[in-house]
Amino acid sequence: MNLFFAKKKEKTTPKDAIINLRETLTMLEKRELHIQGKIDHELKIARTNATSNRRVALLALKRKKLYDNQLEKMSGTRMTIEAQAMSIEAANVNLETMKAMERGAEAMKHIHKDLNIDKVDQTMEDIREQMDLANEVSDAISQPQLFGAEMDEDELEAELEELEQEELDKQLLNSGRVPVSLPKLPPQTVAARSPTAQPLSQPQPQRNTRPVVEHVDEDDELAELRESMGMAAM
Repeated sequence: MNLFFAKKKEKTTPKDAIINLRETLTMLEKRELHIQGKIDHELKIARTNATSNRRVALLALKRKKLYDNQLEKMSGTRMTIEAQAMSIEAANVNLETMKAMERGAEAMKHIHKDLNIDKVDQTMEDIREQMDLANEVSDAISQPQLFGAEMDEDELEAELEELEQEELDKQLLNSGRVPVSLPKLPPQTVAARSPTAQPLSQPQPQRNTRPVVEHVDEDDELAELRESMGMAAM
């Protein structure tokens, strides 16, 4: 019974195999340079003794021929090793690529383990609902609120006209002249007396006006005020 077990052969990795082949190629290159040197040396001997000693020259050519054959075989070996190294490199690249793709597939399986199309649709529906709600809230906030205060447009217009009349009276008082109150005209009459309005086909009824102040300067001032307000002079 054999008590000694043979040592298990270690598995060669692609990287180790490529390194070993590259080292072999380096050794063959050095060997080729050495043989090429011997070929050059034998050729030199043959040329030197070609005319003086034909026997020595012939032996030198024979040795050169042997070295040539050896160099040719070594070149073929180099080509084979280089092709093998390239094949191993390509196979190793394919192997690493497949490993990376397998890891990617495992990662995708892990991601999609708790994810399906129903959950995606539900999530997108929730997002749409929340976006619609956000838009509604934004619209509601942006609406102006008076908080129970009711506004009468006619009343505001009347108040504005009083303020305008007060301002005109102040301007007249500052100028040293008697203030003149302008009569309120209906909108239709103001539009009819506007410089851009077309002449009416029918005569308009005469409106009631306050007594005109007897001073000529006040009439001129009244005409200027009417003109600034877009009304034709009476």
